[in-house]
Amino acid sequence: MSVPLLKIGVVLSTMAMITNWMSQTLPSLVGLNTTKITAERAGYPDRSTGVLPANPEESWQVYSSAQDSEGRCVCTVVAPQQSMCSRDARTKQLRQLLEKVQNMTQSIQVLDQRTQRDLQYVEKMEVQLRGLETKFRQVEENHKQNIAKQYKAIKAKMEELRPLIPVLEEYKADAKLVLQFKEEVQNLTSVLSELQEEMGAYDYEELHTRVSNLEERLRACMQKLACGKLTGISDPVTIKTSGSRFGSWMTDPAAPEGDTRVWYMDGYHNNRFVREYKSMADFMTTDNFTSHRLPHPWSGTGQVVYNGSIYFNKFQSHVIIKFDFKTSTISKSRQLDNAGYNNMYHYAWGGHSDIDLMVDEGGLWAVYATNQNAGNIVISKLNPSTLQIIKSWTTNHPKRSAGEAFMICGTLYVTNGYSGGTKVYYAYSTNSSTYEYIDIAFQNKYSHISMLDYNPRDRALYAWNNGHQVLYNVTLFHVISSQEL
Repeated sequence: MSVPLLKIGVVLSTMAMITNWMSQTLPSLVGLNTTKITAERAGYPDRSTGVLPANPEESWQVYSSAQDSEGRCVCTVVAPQQSMCSRDARTKQLRQLLEKVQNMTQSIQVLDQRTQRDLQYVEKMEVQLRGLETKFRQVEENHKQNIAKQYKAIKAKMEELRPLIPVLEEYKADAKLVLQFKEEVQNLTSVLSELQEEMGAYDYEELHTRVSNLEERLRACMQKLACGKLTGISDPVTIKTSGSRFGSWMTDPAAPEGDTRVWYMDGYHNNRFVREYKSMADFMTTDNFTSHRLPHPWSGTGQVVYNGSIYFNKFQSHVIIKFDFKTSTISKSRQLDNAGYNNMYHYAWGGHSDIDLMVDEGGLWAVYATNQNAGNIVISKLNPSTLQIIKSWTTNHPKRSAGEAFMICGTLYVTNGYSGGTKVYYAYSTNSSTYEYIDIAFQNKYSHISMLDYNPRDRALYAWNNGHQVLYNVTLFHVISSQEL
């Protein structure tokens, strides 16, 4: 049978990375299709991405997307080629026969246990009877006259027991037969199992079990499935229209379950007030918010909220500050050595966007440029507690030529502009330290993007587009080898 394309429609609750607001509000606006169970011929492209499955005979291939119209995680699996679907009447009969033999084996095991226990008692009784008979003979020879009367009575009882000896012999023979029968059935079971494996005679019940187990396999590979290569970006969903032409907004990808607060920062400099909305619904429908005053004004629109703190670039400096919302204090601050600032190496749209902080599945990142790298983009992985640089990568892409950028699964994606027609055209992978030019359509609905960040929990891009707060759904592709499952 050709490689089956299984679109798993099971609700993988453990893989749901969509917040409650996404499941209630966003899907109906995005208009995603619901999950279906289909089977298509191998070699057909996945219609959500237009990517042909690669080497399907060796690997599981997973297309994943943020959510369907009911807020469920969508995962399309291309399974490796197997013969499990080959079956006919003979294979079904073979399975039924194997089940009967297995049932017989269980019964025989019970019988064997009982037989062995009774046989031990009978053998012990046999020894005692034969010993008693020998003693009687001795008594008869040595004490014929003294105990003749008593002996006759005992001998009569012995004669009654004597017929039991052949019965015991026959019982022992039957026990050996049971043991032999047990061994033969075990051999038959082994032969049938080998034959079934050779014929690939897996029935529908077994196939259903295998498909159900796929959920557990995917849960074990959750971290791998969470990551992949960007293959598509959906049309934008406008959540709200507010603020000036420039700004940033976000949710916390590391927030506890049920925490869907929205953080809102209008402008790119000379402002230090952050708005907190209780939920996405509140952000969309009301103007009720709590205001947090930062100790310093921020620079650019590259702020990010992560695990209860906001990370931002202090205005007119290359200092990164971690501010804890709960305590309203600075937890940590550190200079990002050699990083350009104060519109030295900004994105193409300007706006003091020299240092862009981001969060993906791997943690906290800083994207900036240095004189040492000739104004080209530098990517640094940061320790979220100490703000120390864990590792840095230098790219060949000029920072000022980038419209905006975002990180997904350790790969930096760069747009070719910020106004008019826009696309994602450059990708640098920190996993392999390599880059490539790509072509992923990106609809710039309101013609001026001043902020674009990925949220790994929502599997969505947050954008500030000319005074509009916008969301984009993303589609990722990842090939998982069979050994990983």
